[in-house]
Amino acid sequence: MTRTQLQVAIALFWLFPLFAIGEVTMPHESSHIDVLNVNPSLQLHDVLEKTVARSPMQAMMQSREYGVNAKNIVAKSMLPSSPAISLGHQNDMLGSGRGEREWQADLEVPIWLPNQRNNRLKVVDATKSNLSAGRESLRLQVAGQLRDALWDIAMNESNYALAVNKHGLASKLQHDVERRYKAGEMAKTDAMLAEQETLRAEKEKLRAEAEVMHARNRYILLTGLREIPASYEETQSALEDYRQSSIWAEAESKVGLAETERNLAQIEGRENLQVLLNMRSTKGAFDDMSNQSVGVKVRIPFGGETRAAPIKAAAELGVGNALTERETLRNAMDIMMHEAEHNLNVSRAELVIVTKQYEIAKESATLAQKAFQLGETDLVSLMRVQAQAYEAERAFTSRKIQVQWDIARYNQAVGVLP
Repeated sequence: MTRTQLQVAIALFWLFPLFAIGEVTMPHESSHIDVLNVNPSLQLHDVLEKTVARSPMQAMMQSREYGVNAKNIVAKSMLPSSPAISLGHQNDMLGSGRGEREWQADLEVPIWLPNQRNNRLKVVDATKSNLSAGRESLRLQVAGQLRDALWDIAMNESNYALAVNKHGLASKLQHDVERRYKAGEMAKTDAMLAEQETLRAEKEKLRAEAEVMHARNRYILLTGLREIPASYEETQSALEDYRQSSIWAEAESKVGLAETERNLAQIEGRENLQVLLNMRSTKGAFDDMSNQSVGVKVRIPFGGETRAAPIKAAAELGVGNALTERETLRNAMDIMMHEAEHNLNVSRAELVIVTKQYEIAKESATLAQKAFQLGETDLVSLMRVQAQAYEAERAFTSRKIQVQWDIARYNQAVGVLP
C-alpha cells in the first residue's frame, strides 16, 4: 500500500463514524442568551444575603415564628386554659306550677398544676432556640446551593473558552489544509478530514455554550441577580469536623425541644383542677321573696391514664423522630465530611499530575505543528497530538477550578459561611 493510499484509508476511518451519526450537519447558532455582568464591588456575602431573603423556605420560617409566639402567649397567661361561664335556670312551670324559680351563674377557673407553667416556659425557650438554629441552618443550606451554582458557572465557562479555542485552531488548520490542497500539496481526503474536525469543534462549542447558559440561568433563578462577583474563591477553613455546623446545631436543638415537650407532657397528662364559683337566686313556691347565695365547688378529675396515654405517646414519638433525624443527619454529614476532605486531597494531587501533562502536551503540539508545516508528519498525526493537547488543557483547567470548588465544599461541610 502506497503512502497516499494509507492516508486515504486513515481519513476514511476517521470520517465514516462522523457520516454515520450525522455530525456533518452544520449546527445552528444558539439564540438563547443569559447575560451575567461581573460586578467587582459585589461580595459573595452580599449575594448570600439576597439569596437567603428570596428562599422559598422563608415562608416556613415565618410560620414557625407564629408558633413560637403562640406558645409564649399560652405560657405567660394567667390561667393554664380559658375560664368558662355557665348560666342555668330552673322552674316548675311544666311541673307542679307552684311558682318555684331558680337562677344560677357559674364561673369555672382552671388551676395550674405543679411545675406546669415553668415547663411551658422551658418549651418556649427551646422553641425559640430551635427557630434561631433553623434560620442559621437555612443560611448554610442556601450557601451550599450558591457555592455549587457559582462554581458550576466557572467550570462551564472554562469548558466553553476551551471549546472556542479548539474551534479557532480547527478553523485555522482547515484553511491551511485547503490552501495546500488547492496547491496540490495535500489530498482531498485531508481537506475533508480538516473540515470534519472544524464541524466537530463547532458542535462542541455550541454544546458548551448551552451548558453555560443553563448554569447562568440556575444562578439567576437562585439569587434573583443578573450580576456575579468578580471573585468568589475561598480559603480552606482550619476546622476539621462539623460539630459547629448550624445544620447539626438545628438537629441537636430539635432533640432538646422534643425532650422538653416530653417533660411537659408528663405534667399535662393530668387534667387541671377546676374551681367553680357560683351565684344562685331562688324563689320558693307561693313565695314572692328571692333568696340570694354564693357557692364554691372544686372539680378534681380522675382516670388520668385514659387522658395521659395518648399525650405521652405523642411526646415520645416526637423525641424518637428527632433522635432518628439527628442520627440520620450524623451519618450523612460523616459521609459528606469524609468525601469533602478526600476529594480535596485527590483534586490537589491530580492538579500536580495534569499540570505536568499539560506542559508536555503543549510542547508536543507546538512541535507537531512545526513538523506538519515542514511536511515531516501527516494531518492525522497532527490532529491526534492536538486532541491530546486539548484534553490535557481541559484536564488542567478543570482541575484548577475543581480544587477551588472542593475547598468551598469542604467549608460547607464544616459549616463555614462564605
